Amino acid sequence: MSDRQNASTEPRGFAALVERLNAALRTIATPSLTQLVLRCALAVPFWRSGVNKWDGFLHLNDVAVLLFSSELKLHLPGGPYDFPAPALVAFASGSAEIVLPVLLVIGLATRLAAFGLLLMTLVIEFTVPDGWPLHITWAAMALGIMAWGPGRISLDHLIGTDKG
Repeated sequence: MSDRQNASTEPRGFAALVERLNAALRTIATPSLTQLVLRCALAVPFWRSGVNKWDGFLHLNDVAVLLFSSELKLHLPGGPYDFPAPALVAFASGSAEIVLPVLLVIGLATRLAAFGLLLMTLVIEFTVPDGWPLHITWAAMALGIMAWGPGRISLDHLIGTDKG
């Protein structure tokens, strides 16, 4: 290949600068690190909400049950509607807000945990409809985790249950 042909295939000027910057950024934001940070970022708000619902092991605090009994409503067409079985919903919600973030952070059953938090996000959106700017970020993180998996820094990768 002549020098002239070789020069035409190499990026020049601004394109070369952009490619060098992109290469540097790719070394900082590796896929596995990005997936770990994404899992932790999604876990944090749910974990924080979950720990506030408990007074001890398997003992919901009165405020959590009260919220689902009288304060929180589902904003569906024709509503708002009360949550059915509020004590059960509060227990299920509080449990999921503890278990699913732990699974995400350690990277075990990661895609399933992200799907569970996506479903919770949808219910939260129907409960607090004007919170959509935050809820859409949670949904985006959950969808990203579901699509690209936990990454190499995860128990799923270690035990071979997620090759994606």
